[in-house]
Amino acid sequence: MTTILVTGGTGTLGRLVTERLRADGHEVRVLSRHAQPYAVDLREGGPGLEAALEGVETVVHCASTPRGGDEKAAQHLIAAARRAGVGHLLYISIVGVDRVPLGYYQSKLAVERLIQESGLGWTVLRATQFHDLLVTLFQGLAKPPVMLVPAGVADQPADVTEVADRLAELALAAPAGRVPDMGGPEVRTFESLARAYLRATGRRRPVAKVRLFGGTYSAFRSGGHLAPDQAVGKVTFEEYLTQRFGRN
Repeated sequence: MTTILVTGGTGTLGRLVTERLRADGHEVRVLSRHAQPYAVDLREGGPGLEAALEGVETVVHCASTPRGGDEKAAQHLIAAARRAGVGHLLYISIVGVDRVPLGYYQSKLAVERLIQESGLGWTVLRATQFHDLLVTLFQGLAKPPVMLVPAGVADQPADVTEVADRLAELALAAPAGRVPDMGGPEVRTFESLARAYLRATGRRRPVAKVRLFGGTYSAFRSGGHLAPDQAVGKVTFEEYLTQRFGRN
């Protein structure tokens, strides 16, 4: 039995990873800001982090936020993991962090580099964005009478349960460095994904494509966030929508 610490273990992805590892009989500790007995803010570190890592063999680092602080959190985690003698640090990143000049992506790339230079055994998995992130985005875009979506942009949403399965598998294996990216099963235009969301939720909105500007938009238009050669996911966006909203 392996002792594993999952950071962000109460989040959408971390919770599923925790469930899978526990189902396989492993001791899993959940670290987040409010989860007892390991309630720790990684951005601040402290003795609670040292206690959470005591006797841990593998860390699955899922904690992340677009609001900032990921690099500081990683620095605290890496330093404490080295002191604790952790053998394997596994990090979930995003496809395109090295190609899309979005602030959050750049932060994720910086964390990747910190982990690679940490001196610890490490694994990094990049995945495309999750289905539920698109739904959250579309919920906001569908509020006005006309649903505006970026012109010329595609996406390749993946199911969070499949990414959790892959992370659980990697957590039980030896450190592997940068492993192949994990992409959703289909590369789809934003317009088609938006229309699928509207059908699933019973909303009636015209969808209009809007051309944007800037380096980030250009990178998305060129597919910097996609992994068409690694379309290993099985659950399509429509299947996810049916599971979530109960419509066909």
